[in-house]
Parts: sequence; structure tokens; C-alpha cells
Amino acid sequence: MASLSLGGLSVTRGGGGCKKSLNARNAAVERRNLITVCRFSVKTLIDRSCFETIDDSSPEFNNFAAILEQILSHRLKGQVTWFGYESPRSFWDYIRVACRKVSQNCICSIENMENVSSSRAKGRAWIRVALMEKHLSEYISTALRDFKTTRRFYEDGAIVLGEEANMLAGMLLGLNAIDFSFCLKGEGLDGNFPAVIDYTPYLKFTQSSDSISSDEEELRTLGSSGSESSTPENIGPPFIMDENSWFNKCKRVKQKYQLTLEQKGYLEELLRLRENQLAESVSQNKLLLQRIEDSDLTHKLEKEQLEYIIVELQDQLTVLKNNDLRSRQELTTHLTNQWPSPGALDVNAVALDTLLYRKHNKQWDDKSFQSLDQLSAEVSLSQTSLGPAHSQDGDGKQDMLNILNEGKEDTPSLLGLCGSLTSVASYKSLTSLKSSDYLASPTTEMTSPGLTPS
Repeated sequence: MASLSLGGLSVTRGGGGCKKSLNARNAAVERRNLITVCRFSVKTLIDRSCFETIDDSSPEFNNFAAILEQILSHRLKGQVTWFGYESPRSFWDYIRVACRKVSQNCICSIENMENVSSSRAKGRAWIRVALMEKHLSEYISTALRDFKTTRRFYEDGAIVLGEEANMLAGMLLGLNAIDFSFCLKGEGLDGNFPAVIDYTPYLKFTQSSDSISSDEEELRTLGSSGSESSTPENIGPPFIMDENSWFNKCKRVKQKYQLTLEQKGYLEELLRLRENQLAESVSQNKLLLQRIEDSDLTHKLEKEQLEYIIVELQDQLTVLKNNDLRSRQELTTHLTNQWPSPGALDVNAVALDTLLYRKHNKQWDDKSFQSLDQLSAEVSLSQTSLGPAHSQDGDGKQDMLNILNEGKEDTPSLLGLCGSLTSVASYKSLTSLKSSDYLASPTTEMTSPGLTPS
């Protein structure tokens, strides 16, 4: 059994051995070949995207789509019908179920596409839409995490069930940096023909150092053979080939230099644009800072003005409260001075009782008191003449007043006019009584029928 490695691809040739181990080895080689070619196709896509937009006409994309379709269809189980037959199915049946959990997925949009009918065409449309959305790696990672669904759709030994699946999700992550542009109505969505991988862009033969030295020795031997037939024309082709190779190398270097120069110009223009944007942002930032400072200053001034107004209003409120309190005190003092004191009321009441008692006992004469005011003044004088030293006679004076009150008899005329002589109302009635004709002179009151004791 011999093997040849071509640019990462393994080609096997078996001479015999166990059939089971041979099948396992062939499956492993197939998985490794697909993963390696997928890695190469991703690199070529990223390299090509630096110079042009990737669309349906790009051979690098067509090869990548075929490789991804082969990987997702590797050892995919068929669909069992009612009659027990197993019909082939497309990887779209697996993607449709396993990628439902992706947020804002395009599954429903592809299912509702009118110009795409077959399952294989829908799978190819999904690849293009996921690349344009930059979510292809997310779709694959979500589908691989749903291990139960993956086991239901794939057989043992499939790429999506092996360790290569994690490598696949990581490789596809680099495609998120590419801007794709596809037409979902083109011929690339035709599901009638299977996808074919073109391996020629990734095959590279590297000659060993021993082989190179043997070839050079052979050329030197042929060049120095001494044969007369040896002419420069006979050894010309190797030099011509070498000249062509140098010309091709120079051409490639020139192309790289031009690309580098274009990229340099683009980066300089981009840098100039970013510097202008930065300068504009700095100026706007300064304006905003100045506005903020002005707003802070205005706020401080308004705050100081409000504090001054509050202090002034508080002072005015204090003055108003003091004026109100002073007015209340003055009003209370005025009302107190206008209203007679309780002592004066008691003295007038005693004087009136004395007057009535004397009239009742026929003790009224010309030498008696001519008016109630004189009698009240005498009683008040007698009370003030006692002073603090005669405070022990207070009970005696109270007894005397009680005796006077017990000895008098209220006439019906006085009861109707004055009522109780010890109340304020009685004092007011007494004032009106003093101004009447009944109290004008003792003679008139004694001769009046209304004052005749019963």
C-alpha cells in the first residue's frame, strides 16, 4: 500500500488487507481531504476578496460552495418512505431543523422562495444568504451543538459527527470579514446537478532537493560531453525556460508592487479621512465642553439669585409675622382697656344692692347718696382703705355682702329691667337704669308706683 501527499490531500492505493480497516481508513482520508480542501478554499476566498467583490461568477466561491455541500452531505442518511425504501435527501432537510434556534434566521424566507423548489436548490440558496448575512459560522455551530438532531440525520463516520466538525466551524468564521453579493435567481441554484469540486487550484508538486541536484548534474554532463554536435541551440531550451521563469517572477513582483501601491494609496486616503473626522470630532467636543461650562455658570448664577430671593422672602415673612403679633397685642390691650374690670362690676353691684336695700327699709333721705355713682365710689374707697393689713377682714366683708343680698327683696320692676345684678348684662341694664327717670332723684323713685314694695 502506497500513499502520495499532494498539497495536503491524501491519495491512497491499497494492495490488500482487512476490508473493514480499509473502509475505515478510506473514510478517514475522505474526511481529511474535504476538511483540507475547505481550508484552502476559505483562504483563496479571503485572498480574492482583497481585490474584487465575490459573487456567483467567482470560481473560488463556486468551488467553496461545492466543497461545503459535499461536507454537509457526507454520510447523510436517506429518507425512508412508507414502503420501506430509502430515498436520498439533501442537507437542507438537516439545516432546516437544526438551525431553527438561531436568532433572526433566514429559514422561513428560503422556504417561501418561489423560484426555488427543490431541496438541494434551497440548500444552495441558504449558503448564499448565510454568507451575505455573515452568519454561516453561527448556523453551523448551532447545528453541530444539536447533537441529537445531527445523530438522527447522519450515519457514523460523518464529518459533522467527528472531531473535524469543530475545525469546520472555526474555518468558516473568517468568512464574516468578506462582503458577498449573490443573485438568488441565477443558474447556481439549479438543484438538478450535483456539485463537483475542482482540486487543481490546490494541487502543488514540490520537488525534493535530491531530485533537483540529480537534474542539475545531468544537465552539466550533457553540456560538457565534448560532442561536436553539441551546439548552443541544443542546450538553449533550459536557458529559455529559466528566462521565462524569471520573466514570470518579475511580472508577479510587479503586480504585487502595484497592488501594494494601490493599497498604500487607499490606506493613506483612509487615514486622511479619519484624521479629518478626528479633527471635526475634537472641535465638536470643544464646543460641547464650552456649552457645558456656560450652562454650569448660568445654573450657578440662577441658584445664587434664587437663594437671595428666598432669604429676602424669609425676612419679609418674619417682619410680617412680627407686625401681626404686635397688632394682636395692641388689639388685646385696647379691648382690655375698653371692657370694665370684674372688681368694678362687683363694686357697682354692691352699691346698687345697698341703694335698693335702703329704699326698701325707708332709709332714703336728702342727706343720702344722690346717685349710684357716688355710692359706688364710697364702696370702692372703703375697699381700698382696708389695704393689705386688713386682708383678714375679707371674710367679714363677704359675709356683709351676703347679709345685704339676703335682706333685699327684688321688686318686679327691677327684675324685669336688670335681671341678675352680678352679671355683665345687669351692669349694662344698670347703665340704662341710671339714665332713666326712676333714678333721677330719690323723691321720684319713692313716689313712683312701680317702686313701691309689695
